[in-house]
Amino acid sequence: MGPLGIRRPPEWGVDPTPETVRILRTFDLFVFWSSLAVGLLVLIAGSLLVITFNLTLWETVVVAFVGSLIGALVLAGAGVFGSKYGVPMMVGLRPILGTKGSWVPSAVNIFQLVGWTSFELYVMGFAATAISGSFLGGYTTPFWIIIFSIVVVVLALGGPIAVIKTWLEKAAIWLILISMVVVGYFIFAHPANPISWGTRAQPGGSGSLLLAIDLVIAMPISWWPLISDFNRFAKNRMSAAVGTISGYTLANFLFYFLGAALILATGAVDAIAGIAMLGLGSFVLPLILVDETDNAFADVYSAALSFQNIRKKTKQLSVIVVATVISLGVAIYLSGTNELVTFGYENFLLMIGALFVPLLGIVLADFWLVRKGNYSIGEFYSKSPRVRWRPFAAWIPGIILYYGLSPSLVQALFPSFQGLPYTIGASVPSFLLSALLYTVLSRLPLHTKVIAPDPKLTGVTARGTIKPGD
Repeated sequence: MGPLGIRRPPEWGVDPTPETVRILRTFDLFVFWSSLAVGLLVLIAGSLLVITFNLTLWETVVVAFVGSLIGALVLAGAGVFGSKYGVPMMVGLRPILGTKGSWVPSAVNIFQLVGWTSFELYVMGFAATAISGSFLGGYTTPFWIIIFSIVVVVLALGGPIAVIKTWLEKAAIWLILISMVVVGYFIFAHPANPISWGTRAQPGGSGSLLLAIDLVIAMPISWWPLISDFNRFAKNRMSAAVGTISGYTLANFLFYFLGAALILATGAVDAIAGIAMLGLGSFVLPLILVDETDNAFADVYSAALSFQNIRKKTKQLSVIVVATVISLGVAIYLSGTNELVTFGYENFLLMIGALFVPLLGIVLADFWLVRKGNYSIGEFYSKSPRVRWRPFAAWIPGIILYYGLSPSLVQALFPSFQGLPYTIGASVPSFLLSALLYTVLSRLPLHTKVIAPDPKLTGVTARGTIKPGD
């Protein structure tokens, strides 16, 4: 038992979940992935569609829906390692990358999850300060960040099933739905806030719709390295797929759309300020904050599993506490910037896309095309090779292509860069490139080995083409 009588999560760690705990139904996973697809950070990402790409609401509808659907489909595709084999996502990469090879995405995943937790804690602290006022002066936001950090650790002590069935389904998801309805009403039905579907935030045309879709896809893509950490508790593959796709697509689309609409309706600099300008800060923000904590919980819980993929004997609780403390420190630092967007939130989203979109192409190509879902449970453990080089050979070109097709990422590395003459988007090309390269490489015989002649076959040398365990 943990503090306050809360049960610590069972230490299944990197081992397959037993059948007795694979109990989550379609509705359970619909609620869970709906909850992870909404929140203040998603509203802020939605506002970037207007602030950065100057989209109209009609364009936002198309971009938000297409990006959310594509992202949810590939997200669910990666989740099959959990729903079919009961293993965490980083363990699911072992047959593809090798045991030690899977340490690379594990380390990158820990980095991105600590980053996400930092952003989550910061935005929750910022929103709480907007509600409460600066009653502690400059220490108010750090105070709230510390409070929310404690809540995140307490949720992690309960584990995924308790969070979903006790917290989300009985309280949090309904509060977030109420907040969405209220915000939507004040944006579109309230006579004091007229809004045109063809309005742009700035005069002139929009930016590239394909690059805007990249920004939307980046959000669900950021969840795929941990989807199996939770879908491993699903009753079956169908429940996991339907719950994930429907829940994430619907919720992510609505919050991206509302984030953009808030900017166009109020002229605010960000979504949180837009909610305050509608006069809803003291009502809506607390409802969203209630649900926001589960996003940070999912991040630190999966960070622990990713670390256990590298160091199996490490206790989950230890990693959860350390990851939360680091994120708390980064969030307090961010609170001194006063503006999340200026710290590079857009580039953080696109960087995640650059690293994980091509790798996802390799993972799905291996499962659905190369291996056709035929893995033995031993391949995730004792029969897994140390490192396979072919997926890395396909991954690196995909990363390079993504960066080359993302003007803001290139400009972040080279400030004097003035822009590319093409804006075709980066997600789909880099995904397809890595998937295609890996599929081709996986089917090429790499060298020939001479096998010792059978002494019974005089003058005959047996010769066989092999594929090494690369």
